[in-house]
Amino acid sequence: MKKLDARRGLFSEYKTCKSNSKWEQCIFREFKEERNLRSEFEKDYNRIIHTKAYRRLKHKTQVFFAPKNDHLCTRIEHVNLVSSASYTLSNFLGLNTELTTAIANGHDVGHAPFGHEGEKHLKRLSEIYLDGQTFFHEGNSLRFLDSIETLESKSGMIKNLNLTYAVRDGIVNHCGEVNEHGLYPREEGIDLKEIRKRNQYRPYTWEGCVVKISDRVAFLGRDIEDSIDIGILTLRELKALSSSIKMPVEKINNANILSIIIPDLCLNSSPEEGLKFSNKVLELIDKVYSFSLDKIYNNERLNVYKEFIRDIIYSIFNMLMEFYKGVKTINSLMNSKKIYPKLMTEFIKWLKKYSSIHGKTIRGENHNNKILYKIENKNSYTQAVIDYIAGMSDNFSLMVFNELTTF
Repeated sequence: MKKLDARRGLFSEYKTCKSNSKWEQCIFREFKEERNLRSEFEKDYNRIIHTKAYRRLKHKTQVFFAPKNDHLCTRIEHVNLVSSASYTLSNFLGLNTELTTAIANGHDVGHAPFGHEGEKHLKRLSEIYLDGQTFFHEGNSLRFLDSIETLESKSGMIKNLNLTYAVRDGIVNHCGEVNEHGLYPREEGIDLKEIRKRNQYRPYTWEGCVVKISDRVAFLGRDIEDSIDIGILTLRELKALSSSIKMPVEKINNANILSIIIPDLCLNSSPEEGLKFSNKVLELIDKVYSFSLDKIYNNERLNVYKEFIRDIIYSIFNMLMEFYKGVKTINSLMNSKKIYPKLMTEFIKWLKKYSSIHGKTIRGENHNNKILYKIENKNSYTQAVIDYIAGMSDNFSLMVFNELTTF
């Protein structure tokens, strides 16, 4: 404990605050705003948790799709675990906890329905129908928070969130491997919309680096807990894992794993060597992840589920694409509302909010959000379909899939 106490606040000199040389870049917003009683990053956190994309995370898969099981981890629980771990780390190291909290709570809002399996299919569809354009949830989280999610102002005007650079940067750069090298923030500010793949850049702030590492480790024991509960893992397999990693605890669960990982990171990190783990704990992380990859994520019991998810994603995509009629697309969709009421009603709302036809907007007068799609352009319409599916919860995806398959 004395060794840990001696390292408390070790990164305080590099905290994202007014004395930091990166401060002006970190608080940059696309549109200037008046100050109020909240700090810059507190304001961003408030905006993120009030979005519909954030609310839908409670009905999005983390690993296992089970809408009727209250105790399996969903995407919102994962977000909370990352937020908790990153708060503990940033608080101990002397960094800006408001910044890590905002990044952590927004990092997965762009995740597809049905977790990484849904993401895989949207990536494939993007590559085929959008001229090789890729889809990755980190970039989609930035897209949603920059251009899709809106809030209503006091005057009733619908506007985009207008988040700070540091929060947006931490969100789009939150994914990546943990290895023997220390993790440092990059020095240069870049155009975040030019990022084309995961792990292309390191985060711009130490706080972003903290969230990146927290996202990598916060789920390790949680997925194991769920796998035991639903019978994918046997006690014998768990015992074998316990013997191989030699954890100084009797039971493998998320809390116990994090109780080893987080103090180790605090003990071994420094501004000079970056955020890093000891070799022993890094080996533990690698063994647990390799075990989970083999016994959980690639378990053959998930094969039927994976095929089902593919059918859902492709069926919704193909159906919406069938109704494309250029500038008459809205009418084409309207004519099918009686057959597919939920799908068409909500998708028409989506198009009206974000689209134009030959340069003329079709949204309400109280909307000041960004226009993203040109309905007369089929590629643009395709992007609208992919964005719409990406925003769906598991439950809504199932609901509209049932509309497509029920007569």
